[in-house]
Amino acid sequence: MNTNLQDYSHKRFNILTGEWVLVSPHRAKRPWQGQNEVVNNDKRPTYDESCYLCPGNTRINGEVNPKYTDVFVFVNDFAALQNDSPSFQIDEGLFKAQSETGICKVICFSPDHSKSLADMSPKEIQKVVFTWQKEYEALAKEPTINYVQIFENKGAVMGCSNPHPHGQIWSQSTLPNEVDKKNQQQFTYKKENNSSLLGDYLEQELKVNERVIFENDNFVVLVPFWAVWPFETMIAPKKQKESISQLTNDEALHFAEAIAVITKAYDKLFNTSFPYSSGIHQAPTNGLDNSHWHFHMSFYPPLLRSATVKKFMVGYEMFGTPQRDITAEQAASRLRGLV
Repeated sequence: MNTNLQDYSHKRFNILTGEWVLVSPHRAKRPWQGQNEVVNNDKRPTYDESCYLCPGNTRINGEVNPKYTDVFVFVNDFAALQNDSPSFQIDEGLFKAQSETGICKVICFSPDHSKSLADMSPKEIQKVVFTWQKEYEALAKEPTINYVQIFENKGAVMGCSNPHPHGQIWSQSTLPNEVDKKNQQQFTYKKENNSSLLGDYLEQELKVNERVIFENDNFVVLVPFWAVWPFETMIAPKKQKESISQLTNDEALHFAEAIAVITKAYDKLFNTSFPYSSGIHQAPTNGLDNSHWHFHMSFYPPLLRSATVKKFMVGYEMFGTPQRDITAEQAASRLRGLV
């Protein structure tokens, strides 16, 4: 890799969104006198009677959770999207609005309150992947649902209100902003090159092998060339798959293995239960030709130098362009050493 990228400020292009990120490797040496996060590494119990997500407990709306033993899914008690919203549109000069409907669900990864994905085996995580597939396919059949967003917020620093291992599924009638950008970029590339944008990118990454952290027969874990967050990573299938619904059982297990590997490496990095937001971007469920899509899962962790120092997206990031200090190559090297 050109050494200029490791020593001097520069911009990198995100091929999936069409946007740029500012990289400032020299700033990693600056002293930190800002806020330090509080780290809580206390071991949680396997069952917490006050937890709304533990098996057999009563949720805030009065419903009782079954005594589930694997993965448990329910409709979010505080859904951000309403499925019964009336259809309306406002177009009054520069005032524009329109109704948005959807279905939001919560998915508990394990009945064990003490665990996270990093504590689960690939076989256990495979059951989570199977549930993601089932939910994606079921929601895709809903006539008003045109996109399904699977994600997880882990850790209080990421706004997670309950430490029980869980994620969410928000499905809606229109494409969210980030998905719309990726949809356009992949569509244009496929039209111009008759190949998968992410597939061609992965081929180049595997050849260079500077940002790859882990790979198995079907999946690659890497730090994207254009990564914004300090230890951002992506998991992507080597062969183009439009969505997780196209994964075979073996591929689902390899996907689960990749998730297990990177989440365990994260926990080792600063010797703490590593916070992050993760999400799967995949083909819309709008019934159109989505053959340009290549699904992928991204992890956006906020920790920068230690378990107590967080990367804040403020100032220039809010008003200008996302910016990072350590390079993607440096981050990949550190994570690779923990796999």
